[in-house]
Amino acid sequence: MPSNFVWYELMTTDLDAAGAFYKTVVGWNSEAWDNPQMRYTIMKAGDKAVAGLMIVPDEAAKMGARPAWTGYIHGDNVDAATQSVKKAGGTVYREPADIPEVGRFSVVADPQGAMFTLFTPKGEGQPPAPPMTPGHVGWHELYAADWKSAFDFYSSQFGWTKTDAMDMGEMGTYQLFAAGGDAIGGMFNKPADVPSPFWLFYFNVGDIDAAAQRVTGNGGKVLMGPMEVPGGGWVLQAADPQGAMFALVGNKG
Repeated sequence: MPSNFVWYELMTTDLDAAGAFYKTVVGWNSEAWDNPQMRYTIMKAGDKAVAGLMIVPDEAAKMGARPAWTGYIHGDNVDAATQSVKKAGGTVYREPADIPEVGRFSVVADPQGAMFTLFTPKGEGQPPAPPMTPGHVGWHELYAADWKSAFDFYSSQFGWTKTDAMDMGEMGTYQLFAAGGDAIGGMFNKPADVPSPFWLFYFNVGDIDAAAQRVTGNGGKVLMGPMEVPGGGWVLQAADPQGAMFALVGNKG
C-alpha cells in the first residue's frame, strides 16, 4: 500500500495567536494535549483531529527555523523508512524517537531540501476524510527544484504514482500524484523567487471569498488568489500572522 499524509503540524512563535487565527479562518476547534514537557494544541474539524500546533523548538530556532507547516507521512517502520530516505540522498534532521502513547517519528527532508516527518502511529489511526470535507487537508503541493527527480524520490519511498499532468506554459508541467486512488496533490518546479523547496498544504473551506476576508481580517496576508483551478474549485495562498505559509481550497458562493 502506498504511504499517505496522516497529520499536519505548525511550528510557530505564538501558540495562542496562531490557534485563534486558524480556528477563525479554517473553522477548527481546539484542545490542549496533556503533555507536561511541552505545550501542544490539537486542532479538530468537528470531532476529528486534523493538525497540531507547537512552538518552534529552541534547537530548531537556533538553526534558523521559522514558522512553517509540515506534513507527517505514514510509515510501517519509521527506523527503516528514515534510513531509506538517507540512502536515497535525503537529510535526517531528527533521528527516530518515540512520542509516548502516540507513535514514533523522525524529521527528514527530501534530496532537494523539502522537509517532512515520518510517522508510525500506535494503533490504527484515523481513516482519511472524504474529499473536500471542511477543515481537512484537500491538497498537497510540492514546490520542487526539479519535480521529475522529486517524483522519483517520493515514488520510490512511498509508492506514489503519477496521474494527470497539466501544462502551465512558462511555469512548466504541474504533475498530479496519487497515493492509491485519486490524486492527492501536485508537484512542479518552484519559481526562481522561491528560495527553497517546500510542501504547501491546502485546507478545505466553504466560500473562498469569505475565507479570504477572514485571513486578512485576522492579521494574515493573502499572497495569491482567489483563483479558479481545474475541476471548478477555487484556491488562495496565504501567510498567517507569524509568517507560516498555507493555502485554502473552496468554492464560490
